[in-house]
Amino acid sequence: MEKINSNIIVRHWPLSAYEPVWAAMRAFTDARTKDTPDELWVVQHTPVFTLGQAGRPEHILRARDIPVVQSDRGGQVTYHGPGQLVVYTLVDLERRRLSVHRLVCQLEQVIINLLGSWGIAAHRKPKAPGVYVDDAKIAAIGLRLRRQCSYHGFSLNVDMDLDPFNDINPCGYPNQTVTQLKDLKADCAFSKVIDDCLAALQQQLAQFPPTVMT
Repeated sequence: MEKINSNIIVRHWPLSAYEPVWAAMRAFTDARTKDTPDELWVVQHTPVFTLGQAGRPEHILRARDIPVVQSDRGGQVTYHGPGQLVVYTLVDLERRRLSVHRLVCQLEQVIINLLGSWGIAAHRKPKAPGVYVDDAKIAAIGLRLRRQCSYHGFSLNVDMDLDPFNDINPCGYPNQTVTQLKDLKADCAFSKVIDDCLAALQQQLAQFPPTVMT
């Protein structure tokens, strides 16, 4: 555990299966109070396909031997696996005066700024949350709101096996291509990506300081 600042705690998980981390997020959100500091959880997952709350199973074209989990986040279907950076944003939106839409925009901007710092031009797409380089998706975003607090977060493809994305319609879009940082920038040590991502995320969240803390 570490602190980015006085009101954000960062927890680094080992390589973990999806469901125990998801259960821990729900438990944290249910137990938190108005004075609980926000947390960012940094993790890589073992291979898994996750369907969002309204996810349609037909978007999984071939499951092979990869487990499928019906999650409670927003969005359709995505893949998580080793070499992908996942950051879960456990944030009290009411305390920071943030809407879910605004938080999604802030998370997209974090990734756009991060990639821009490495000379990679990235952008949003209307009505398709996430971050794209040209037409290829490099980051996915899916959130859940409970008691005005968010959990789940975003995933950024860094240095992973992209082949399982061929077995799904990523985020519900047939023929959606995906890319990763390794293919766009060779010298991308995972630890450096984590450090730079957390710094960019701190910069964005600092624009919305919590109004109540003890």
